[in-house]
Amino acid sequence: MKSKNFAACLTEFLSRYLPELKNVSSHTISSYCDTFRLFLQYCQDEEGMKIEKLSLADLKPELVERFLDWLEKERKNSVATRNQRLAAIHSFVSFVQSQEPGLLLNFQRILDISVKKTAVKPITHLPKEAVAAILRQPDTSTPQGRRDATLLCVLYDTAARASELCALNVEDVRLEHPASIRLTGKGPKTRIVPLLPATVQNLKNYLSENRLLSPEKGRLPLFPSKKGNRLSSSGLRYILNKYTAQAEESAAPMPHVTPHVFRHSKAMHVYEAGNNLIYVRDFLGHTDVSTTGIYARTSLNMKRQALEKVSDSPVQDVPYWLQNNDMLAWLKSFGARKP
Repeated sequence: MKSKNFAACLTEFLSRYLPELKNVSSHTISSYCDTFRLFLQYCQDEEGMKIEKLSLADLKPELVERFLDWLEKERKNSVATRNQRLAAIHSFVSFVQSQEPGLLLNFQRILDISVKKTAVKPITHLPKEAVAAILRQPDTSTPQGRRDATLLCVLYDTAARASELCALNVEDVRLEHPASIRLTGKGPKTRIVPLLPATVQNLKNYLSENRLLSPEKGRLPLFPSKKGNRLSSSGLRYILNKYTAQAEESAAPMPHVTPHVFRHSKAMHVYEAGNNLIYVRDFLGHTDVSTTGIYARTSLNMKRQALEKVSDSPVQDVPYWLQNNDMLAWLKSFGARKP
Protein backbone atom coordinates (compact mmCIF):
# COMPACT_ATOMS: atom_id res chain seq x y z
CA MET A 1 0.00 0.00 0.00
CA LYS A 2 1.31 3.42 -0.97
CA SER A 3 2.43 5.62 1.90
CA LYS A 4 0.66 8.89 2.58
CA ASN A 5 1.93 12.06 0.99
CA PHE A 6 4.34 13.93 3.29
CA ALA A 7 3.13 17.39 2.22
CA ALA A 8 -0.53 16.59 2.92
CA CYS A 9 0.25 15.30 6.41
CA LEU A 10 2.50 18.27 7.17
CA THR A 11 -0.20 20.71 6.06
CA GLU A 12 -2.77 19.04 8.31
CA PHE A 13 -0.27 19.00 11.19
CA LEU A 14 0.55 22.72 10.95
CA SER A 15 -2.82 24.15 9.97
CA ARG A 16 -5.27 22.01 11.95
CA TYR A 17 -3.67 19.70 14.52
CA LEU A 18 -1.40 22.22 16.26
CA PRO A 19 -3.65 25.31 16.36
CA GLU A 20 -7.07 23.64 16.70
CA LEU A 21 -6.52 20.40 18.59
CA LYS A 22 -3.37 21.14 20.60
CA ASN A 23 -4.02 24.88 21.01
CA VAL A 24 -0.36 25.65 20.27
CA SER A 25 0.72 29.30 20.11
CA SER A 26 1.43 31.01 16.80
CA HIS A 27 5.07 31.46 17.85
CA THR A 28 5.53 27.70 18.27
CA ILE A 29 3.82 26.98 14.95
CA SER A 30 6.11 29.51 13.26
CA SER A 31 9.14 27.76 14.78
CA TYR A 32 7.86 24.37 13.55
CA CYS A 33 7.38 25.84 10.06
CA ASP A 34 11.02 26.96 10.08
CA THR A 35 12.11 23.45 11.09
CA PHE A 36 10.33 21.76 8.21
CA ARG A 37 11.39 24.44 5.74
CA LEU A 38 15.01 23.64 6.66
CA PHE A 39 14.32 19.90 6.61
CA LEU A 40 12.85 20.04 3.10
CA GLN A 41 15.71 22.26 1.96
CA TYR A 42 18.16 19.67 3.30
CA CYS A 43 16.32 16.79 1.61
CA GLN A 44 16.41 18.59 -1.73
CA ASP A 45 19.89 20.13 -1.71
CA GLU A 46 21.89 17.60 0.30
CA GLU A 47 20.05 14.32 -0.27
CA GLY A 48 18.91 14.97 -3.85
CA MET A 49 15.33 14.05 -3.01
CA LYS A 50 12.32 15.41 -4.91
CA ILE A 51 10.39 17.07 -2.13
CA GLU A 52 7.14 17.17 -4.11
CA LYS A 53 7.20 13.35 -4.13
CA LEU A 54 8.13 12.79 -0.51
CA SER A 55 6.03 10.26 1.40
CA LEU A 56 5.95 9.30 5.05
CA ALA A 57 7.96 6.18 4.16
CA ASP A 58 10.87 8.48 3.27
CA LEU A 59 10.95 9.83 6.83
CA LYS A 60 13.58 7.49 8.26
CA PRO A 61 15.67 7.82 11.42
CA GLU A 62 18.92 7.85 9.45
CA LEU A 63 17.65 10.81 7.40
CA VAL A 64 16.62 12.71 10.52
CA GLU A 65 20.01 12.08 12.15
CA ARG A 66 21.87 13.30 9.06
CA PHE A 67 19.68 16.41 9.04
CA LEU A 68 20.49 17.13 12.68
CA ASP A 69 24.22 16.70 12.00
CA TRP A 70 23.90 19.09 9.04
CA LEU A 71 22.31 21.71 11.26
CA GLU A 72 25.24 21.58 13.68
CA LYS A 73 28.17 21.12 11.29
CA GLU A 74 27.11 23.06 8.19
CA ARG A 75 24.73 25.68 9.54
CA LYS A 76 26.67 26.00 12.82
CA ASN A 77 23.48 25.80 14.88
CA SER A 78 23.79 25.48 18.63
CA VAL A 79 22.86 22.28 20.45
CA ALA A 80 19.82 24.08 21.85
CA THR A 81 18.62 24.92 18.31
CA ARG A 82 19.29 21.36 17.21
CA ASN A 83 17.14 20.11 20.08
CA GLN A 84 14.33 22.52 19.16
CA ARG A 85 14.32 21.18 15.58
CA LEU A 86 14.23 17.62 16.88
CA ALA A 87 11.31 18.46 19.17
CA ALA A 88 9.33 19.69 16.15
CA ILE A 89 10.06 16.48 14.24
CA HIS A 90 9.11 14.37 17.27
CA SER A 91 5.80 16.22 17.51
CA PHE A 92 5.07 15.59 13.82
CA VAL A 93 5.98 11.91 14.07
CA SER A 94 3.76 11.48 17.12
CA PHE A 95 0.93 12.96 15.04
CA VAL A 96 1.38 10.72 11.97
CA GLN A 97 2.30 7.40 13.58
CA SER A 98 -1.33 6.42 14.15
CA GLN A 99 -2.07 7.07 10.47
CA GLU A 100 0.58 4.67 9.14
CA PRO A 101 0.71 1.51 11.31
CA GLY A 102 3.04 -0.13 8.80
CA LEU A 103 5.68 2.50 9.50
CA LEU A 104 5.37 2.32 13.26
CA LEU A 105 8.85 0.85 13.80
CA ASN A 106 10.39 3.63 11.71
CA PHE A 107 8.51 6.25 13.69
CA GLN A 108 9.45 4.72 17.03
CA ARG A 109 13.13 4.79 16.05
CA ILE A 110 12.80 8.50 15.21
CA LEU A 111 11.14 9.15 18.55
CA ASP A 112 14.07 7.35 20.20
CA ILE A 113 16.54 9.92 18.85
CA SER A 114 17.52 11.73 22.02
CA VAL A 115 18.16 15.38 22.63
CA LYS A 116 21.72 16.40 23.34
CA LYS A 117 22.62 17.65 26.78
CA THR A 118 23.44 21.32 27.01
CA ALA A 119 25.16 23.26 29.74
CA VAL A 120 22.64 25.17 31.85
CA LYS A 121 23.63 28.81 31.57
CA PRO A 122 22.85 31.19 34.43
CA ILE A 123 20.01 33.49 33.53
CA THR A 124 20.68 37.17 32.95
CA HIS A 125 18.94 39.35 35.49
CA LEU A 126 19.28 42.84 36.92
CA PRO A 127 19.62 43.91 40.54
CA LYS A 128 16.78 46.05 41.88
CA GLU A 129 18.91 49.19 41.66
CA ALA A 130 19.43 48.71 37.91
CA VAL A 131 15.70 48.11 37.34
CA ALA A 132 14.90 51.25 39.34
CA ALA A 133 17.36 53.25 37.25
CA ILE A 134 15.58 52.20 34.05
CA LEU A 135 12.11 52.87 35.48
CA ARG A 136 13.14 56.43 36.38
CA GLN A 137 14.16 57.37 32.83
CA PRO A 138 10.83 58.25 31.08
CA ASP A 139 10.03 61.96 31.11
CA THR A 140 6.76 61.98 33.06
CA SER A 141 6.09 65.60 32.14
CA THR A 142 4.93 64.39 28.71
CA PRO A 143 2.04 62.04 27.78
CA GLN A 144 4.44 59.75 25.90
CA GLY A 145 6.75 59.57 28.90
CA ARG A 146 3.87 58.79 31.26
CA ARG A 147 2.71 56.03 28.91
CA ASP A 148 6.23 54.55 28.80
CA ALA A 149 6.69 54.82 32.56
CA THR A 150 3.42 52.93 33.15
CA LEU A 151 4.31 50.34 30.53
CA LEU A 152 7.71 49.64 32.10
CA CYS A 153 6.38 49.32 35.64
CA VAL A 154 3.68 46.88 34.42
CA LEU A 155 6.31 44.91 32.47
CA TYR A 156 8.44 44.51 35.59
CA ASP A 157 5.69 44.14 38.20
CA THR A 158 3.91 41.35 36.31
CA ALA A 159 7.01 39.61 34.85
CA ALA A 160 5.08 39.48 31.59
CA ARG A 161 6.54 38.09 28.40
CA ALA A 162 6.80 40.61 25.55
CA SER A 163 3.94 38.94 23.68
CA GLU A 164 1.79 38.93 26.83
CA LEU A 165 2.25 42.63 27.49
CA CYS A 166 1.59 43.59 23.85
CA ALA A 167 -1.61 41.49 23.86
CA LEU A 168 -3.06 43.27 26.91
CA ASN A 169 -6.42 44.96 26.49
CA VAL A 170 -7.92 47.55 28.83
CA GLU A 171 -10.42 44.96 30.09
CA ASP A 172 -7.55 42.76 31.32
CA VAL A 173 -6.84 45.25 34.12
CA ARG A 174 -8.72 45.06 37.43
CA LEU A 175 -8.18 48.15 39.58
CA GLU A 176 -10.62 47.25 42.38
CA HIS A 177 -9.25 45.40 45.39
CA PRO A 178 -7.61 42.93 44.96
CA ALA A 179 -6.05 44.63 41.95
CA SER A 180 -4.75 42.28 39.26
CA ILE A 181 -4.01 41.90 35.59
CA ARG A 182 -4.90 39.01 33.28
CA LEU A 183 -2.08 37.72 31.07
CA THR A 184 -2.51 35.31 28.19
CA GLY A 185 0.66 33.31 27.68
CA LYS A 186 1.81 30.25 25.78
CA GLY A 187 -0.80 27.72 24.92
CA PRO A 188 -2.67 30.07 25.18
CA LYS A 189 -2.86 29.79 28.97
CA THR A 190 -4.30 32.60 31.07
CA ARG A 191 -3.08 33.58 34.51
CA ILE A 192 -4.07 36.33 36.94
CA VAL A 193 -1.17 38.33 38.41
CA PRO A 194 -1.65 40.62 41.44
CA LEU A 195 -0.51 44.23 41.19
CA LEU A 196 1.38 46.24 43.78
CA PRO A 197 -0.13 49.54 44.98
CA ALA A 198 2.35 51.77 43.10
CA THR A 199 1.57 50.03 39.80
CA VAL A 200 -2.16 50.21 40.49
CA GLN A 201 -1.93 53.98 41.01
CA ASN A 202 0.11 54.42 37.84
CA LEU A 203 -2.48 52.45 35.87
CA LYS A 204 -5.36 54.45 37.36
CA ASN A 205 -3.72 57.71 36.33
CA TYR A 206 -2.85 56.38 32.88
CA LEU A 207 -6.33 55.01 32.14
CA SER A 208 -7.98 58.18 33.41
CA GLU A 209 -5.73 60.49 31.41
CA ASN A 210 -6.33 58.52 28.20
CA ARG A 211 -10.11 58.18 28.83
CA LEU A 212 -9.96 54.40 28.90
CA LEU A 213 -12.08 53.76 32.00
CA SER A 214 -15.45 53.46 30.25
CA PRO A 215 -16.70 49.90 29.54
CA GLU A 216 -16.84 50.37 25.75
CA LYS A 217 -13.05 50.88 25.72
CA GLY A 218 -12.41 47.43 27.17
CA ARG A 219 -11.32 45.80 23.91
CA LEU A 220 -8.77 48.49 23.07
CA PRO A 221 -5.03 47.77 23.47
CA LEU A 222 -3.81 48.80 26.90
CA PHE A 223 -0.55 50.17 25.46
CA PRO A 224 -1.07 51.21 21.83
CA SER A 225 1.70 52.36 19.52
CA LYS A 226 2.09 55.98 18.48
CA LYS A 227 -0.25 55.30 15.54
CA GLY A 228 -2.89 53.82 17.82
CA ASN A 229 -2.30 50.23 16.76
CA ARG A 230 -1.37 47.38 19.06
CA LEU A 231 2.22 47.69 20.25
CA SER A 232 4.53 45.09 18.68
CA SER A 233 7.25 43.11 20.44
CA SER A 234 9.88 45.00 18.45
CA GLY A 235 8.28 48.28 19.55
CA LEU A 236 8.46 47.17 23.17
CA ARG A 237 12.13 46.24 22.77
CA TYR A 238 12.83 49.66 21.24
CA ILE A 239 11.25 51.42 24.24
CA LEU A 240 13.22 49.30 26.71
CA ASN A 241 16.50 49.77 24.81
CA LYS A 242 15.96 53.53 24.73
CA TYR A 243 15.58 53.88 28.49
CA THR A 244 18.30 51.33 29.25
CA ALA A 245 20.76 53.40 27.23
CA GLN A 246 19.71 56.52 29.15
CA ALA A 247 20.12 54.72 32.47
CA GLU A 248 23.63 53.58 31.55
CA GLU A 249 24.74 57.20 31.16
CA SER A 250 24.37 57.74 34.91
CA ALA A 251 24.70 54.18 36.21
CA ALA A 252 26.99 51.19 35.81
CA PRO A 253 27.02 49.36 32.45
CA MET A 254 24.29 46.77 32.10
CA PRO A 255 23.95 43.55 30.11
CA HIS A 256 21.79 43.55 27.00
CA VAL A 257 18.37 44.23 28.54
CA THR A 258 15.35 42.65 26.87
CA PRO A 259 11.76 42.21 28.08
CA HIS A 260 12.73 38.67 29.09
CA VAL A 261 15.61 40.01 31.21
CA PHE A 262 13.01 42.14 33.01
CA ARG A 263 10.93 38.97 33.49
CA HIS A 264 13.92 37.06 34.86
CA SER A 265 14.77 39.98 37.15
CA LYS A 266 11.30 40.13 38.71
CA ALA A 267 11.23 36.36 39.16
CA MET A 268 14.64 36.42 40.85
CA HIS A 269 13.57 39.24 43.16
CA VAL A 270 10.41 37.33 44.11
CA TYR A 271 12.44 34.19 44.82
CA GLU A 272 15.14 36.00 46.80
CA ALA A 273 12.44 37.54 48.98
CA GLY A 274 12.03 34.05 50.45
CA ASN A 275 9.13 32.76 48.35
CA ASN A 276 8.79 29.09 47.49
CA LEU A 277 9.57 28.07 43.90
CA ILE A 278 5.97 26.84 43.57
CA TYR A 279 4.75 30.44 43.94
CA VAL A 280 7.38 31.68 41.49
CA ARG A 281 6.26 29.01 39.02
CA ASP A 282 2.63 30.08 39.24
CA PHE A 283 3.60 33.76 39.03
CA LEU A 284 5.53 33.16 35.80
CA GLY A 285 2.94 30.80 34.31
CA HIS A 286 5.31 27.83 34.04
CA THR A 287 3.78 24.38 33.76
CA ASP A 288 6.58 22.50 35.49
CA VAL A 289 8.45 23.67 38.59
CA SER A 290 11.65 22.22 37.10
CA THR A 291 11.58 25.09 34.60
CA THR A 292 11.51 27.54 37.49
CA GLY A 293 14.37 25.75 39.23
CA ILE A 294 16.87 27.79 37.25
CA TYR A 295 16.28 30.69 39.64
CA ALA A 296 17.36 28.53 42.58
CA ARG A 297 20.51 27.50 40.71
CA THR A 298 21.35 31.07 39.74
CA SER A 299 20.70 33.00 42.95
CA LEU A 300 24.01 33.81 44.62
CA ASN A 301 22.21 35.75 47.36
CA MET A 302 20.18 32.71 48.42
CA LYS A 303 23.30 30.53 48.39
CA ARG A 304 25.17 33.06 50.51
CA GLN A 305 22.27 33.32 52.98
CA ALA A 306 22.12 29.53 53.23
CA LEU A 307 25.83 29.41 54.08
CA GLU A 308 25.47 32.15 56.68
CA LYS A 309 22.90 30.05 58.53
CA VAL A 310 25.59 27.43 59.19
CA SER A 311 27.14 28.91 62.33
CA ASP A 312 29.16 25.84 63.35
CA SER A 313 31.33 25.61 60.25
CA PRO A 314 34.38 23.32 60.78
CA VAL A 315 36.58 25.57 58.66
CA GLN A 316 39.37 26.98 60.84
CA ASP A 317 41.08 30.34 60.57
CA VAL A 318 44.54 30.03 59.08
CA PRO A 319 46.95 32.50 60.76
CA TYR A 320 48.94 34.89 58.64
CA TRP A 321 52.49 33.89 59.51
CA LEU A 322 54.46 35.30 56.58
CA GLN A 323 55.77 38.55 58.10
CA ASN A 324 58.23 39.60 55.39
CA ASN A 325 59.67 38.50 52.10
CA ASP A 326 62.91 37.34 53.77
CA MET A 327 61.07 34.49 55.52
CA LEU A 328 61.01 32.28 52.41
CA ALA A 329 64.70 32.89 51.84
CA TRP A 330 65.41 31.97 55.47
CA LEU A 331 63.45 28.73 55.17
CA LYS A 332 65.29 27.78 52.01
CA SER A 333 68.66 28.42 53.61
CA PHE A 334 67.58 26.58 56.77
CA GLY A 335 66.63 23.53 54.73
CA ALA A 336 69.91 23.67 52.84
CA ARG A 337 71.91 23.54 56.15
CA LYS A 338 70.21 20.34 57.28
CA PRO A 339 72.47 17.27 56.94
